[in-house]
Amino acid sequence: MSHLRQIHCPDHPDESLIQDYRAGDLVCPQCGLVVGDRTIDVGSEWRTFSKDKDSKDMSRVGDAQNPLLSGSDLSTIIERPSGPPGTSDSNGFAHFNNRRTMSNSDRTLIQAFREVAAMCDRINLPTNIKERANKLFKQVYESKSLRGRSNDAISAACLYIACRQEGVPRTFKEICAISRISKKEISRSFKLIIKNLETNVDVITSGDFMSRFCSNLGLPGVVQRAATQIARRAVDLDLVSGRSPISVAAASIYMASQASKEKKSQKEISEIAGVAEVTIRQSYKEMLVRASELFPEKFVFFTQPSMLPSF
Repeated sequence: MSHLRQIHCPDHPDESLIQDYRAGDLVCPQCGLVVGDRTIDVGSEWRTFSKDKDSKDMSRVGDAQNPLLSGSDLSTIIERPSGPPGTSDSNGFAHFNNRRTMSNSDRTLIQAFREVAAMCDRINLPTNIKERANKLFKQVYESKSLRGRSNDAISAACLYIACRQEGVPRTFKEICAISRISKKEISRSFKLIIKNLETNVDVITSGDFMSRFCSNLGLPGVVQRAATQIARRAVDLDLVSGRSPISVAAASIYMASQASKEKKSQKEISEIAGVAEVTIRQSYKEMLVRASELFPEKFVFFTQPSMLPSF
């Protein structure tokens, strides 16, 4: 460092000075004379300011700039206390004024992103789904194709689409439960987004919901695999044409559970799947006529297919 070469001990000018980083002093190693004090450490900082003790984040700066915004989310202006009334508090301290410097579009996007984040937190959706939903919302907002629609409805529809595109679909009822928007409004916004943005979403199958439904019902893996097989064969045999994948999944779980020791009622399955009991019953009856053909070959029956409930 050039400034260290310029400073030297008057009694030992050829000695290299030692820098005490804690005290900010330059010390002669021979005589201990403090040659310089209050020196500034221009090196990297290795202390952590995170509340998490196990965190390895050594950063003292704020969040990174959001690439979906124009950058006004990082700007802050402090008004002068001598300004018009309302710009300072009773003690004369200045107020922060972000609103004046943030564009209307960024303000709308930030509000939508917060709504998406809140919905994701309610059902523990991962970050990649939240980011995809945010990108979809920005595309819709910039295209102005859904002008006049509620931003909350568009946010909910974008989250629904993001879940499907990421391979972890959620039902309209599940999205409706974590938002303030009706199922009908979310469905309308979903159709308009698909139409105007020409966005592709994979076709939902009953297998997409099987793992989550069975897990929430506390069913073992053998019942889940049987239900998945039942739903797949029922579709292949064209027994449930016109039925939604969620209804088929619910009916398949009911059939598999009734054939095993882990029996679940239609009411229990209805509450988890969000499907009416009568819908489960109708789909189940359509599959029951060929129940013996639907189960896996090695499935251990606790109740034989011929003895399954027939209502």
